[in-house]
Amino acid sequence: MMRAGRESLDEPVTVGRVNGVFGTRGWIKCLSYTRPRENLLTYNPWFLLRDGAWTRCAVVGGRVHHGGLIAQLAGCDDRDTAVTFARCEIGLPRRQFAPPAVGEYYWADLIGMHVRNLAGIVLGEVVGLHETGAHDVLRVAGGRERLVPFVREVYVKAVDLDRRTILVDWHEED
Repeated sequence: MMRAGRESLDEPVTVGRVNGVFGTRGWIKCLSYTRPRENLLTYNPWFLLRDGAWTRCAVVGGRVHHGGLIAQLAGCDDRDTAVTFARCEIGLPRRQFAPPAVGEYYWADLIGMHVRNLAGIVLGEVVGLHETGAHDVLRVAGGRERLVPFVREVYVKAVDLDRRTILVDWHEED
C-alpha cells in the first residue's frame, strides 16, 4: 500500500502521488497506493512532499473520475497553482492508519527489510513492491535485483517485523 520505511507515528508515510493537473480550477490528478484506491480521499489533511519537506494541505474536494482520482486542495484555485504540486508525493501520518490484521502488512513496513532464503543466504533488502493482478511482488536489491512474489506459504515463509527480516523459499540464482 505505502512506500517508505517504518516511520514514527507523526512522520508522513507515502500513500500516493500527484500525477498532474485536472482542468483550470486548481484540481489535481492523484495516483493512490491505498486499497481500494479511493480510500485516499477519506483522509484529510494530506501532507505533500515539496522540495524535500512535508507541507500540510487540507483537501476540500475529491472524487473518482474516469478510473482515476482528482482532488482540490485549499488555496489551490487555478491551474498555475495546481501545477506546482505535480509529482509531489502524498503522505499521511502513520497514526491515521488502522492496525493491520494478523498476517497482513503495510508496504511501508516491508520496505528496508532484509530478505534471506531457506539456505540462510541474504538475498538483499526490500526496495519496493509492485501490485499485480494476482499478487504483490517484492523488489529485492542486493548485488542484483530480484522480484519475489509475495505469496505466503509458497514463497514467503515468514515475516518478522521486529527483526526486520523476511524468510523466502527462493533460490539464490533466481
